Amino acid sequence: MVSRNGNASPEPQMQIDNVHLSFGGVNALTNINFNIYPGTIQAIIGPNGAGKTSLLNCISGLYKPQQGRIMLAGHNLATLAPHRIARLGVARSFQNIELFRHMTVLDNLMLGRHIHMKSSLLRCGIYWGLAQKEEIKHREFVEQVIDLLEIQSIRKQTVGSLSYGLQKRVELGRALAMDPQLLLLDEPMAGMNTEEKEDMARFILDISEERQTTIVLIEHDMGVVMDISDRVAVLDFGRLIADGTPDEVRAAPAVIQAYLGQEHGATMIA
Repeated sequence: MVSRNGNASPEPQMQIDNVHLSFGGVNALTNINFNIYPGTIQAIIGPNGAGKTSLLNCISGLYKPQQGRIMLAGHNLATLAPHRIARLGVARSFQNIELFRHMTVLDNLMLGRHIHMKSSLLRCGIYWGLAQKEEIKHREFVEQVIDLLEIQSIRKQTVGSLSYGLQKRVELGRALAMDPQLLLLDEPMAGMNTEEKEDMARFILDISEERQTTIVLIEHDMGVVMDISDRVAVLDFGRLIADGTPDEVRAAPAVIQAYLGQEHGATMIA
């Protein structure tokens, strides 16, 4: 397996093995099996209700599958709480913006560093110098994220005063502030105009190439998906119907059928 940045990655970073998730009598995911490789951009696509966000929720620990394993660094994420999964280097953004609207951009990004902070309230009171040094260290990392996402000019603005597109960029920044090994992005371009989508696609590529971060991406814009992804997994009614390179997936009959049927499907995913 070779990533978009040219690195050979023969061993998977994450193995999704026979994952099944149901709610009552409704199967959200059925026997999902595929691998995610280091340094790659892995897209997950499918029609509405296909199970894409449910799969991301299983990876991040919000949902617990009834069977199957999600292996990362020797740990089965299907059995771990979300905070423990975060400590293994998994971060995510959400389909609906989950920011603190009355706090500044900088404060929201600093919250993304909380998982790396060691100073307790007691330690801050007794050893102020150590806590201050830790704060400076985390602030330096956040400044790198601010520069990468080109949000220097809005750092002191409250999130609620920003446009929707900028709020989505800040949410990406907060996830990136965790310095993740695996970054889960749930429709990061939803609701954006063309220019905002182009910017977000560029930032995602920069994160992948400059930070060597593995990215799992849910996105409905097939043009973007096919342009920036190394591999694409396709879900339909909770089942995996294709997994491969963008070219392989684009030509798969099952994928074409899933998108508006044979006659129009090829245009939909081109």
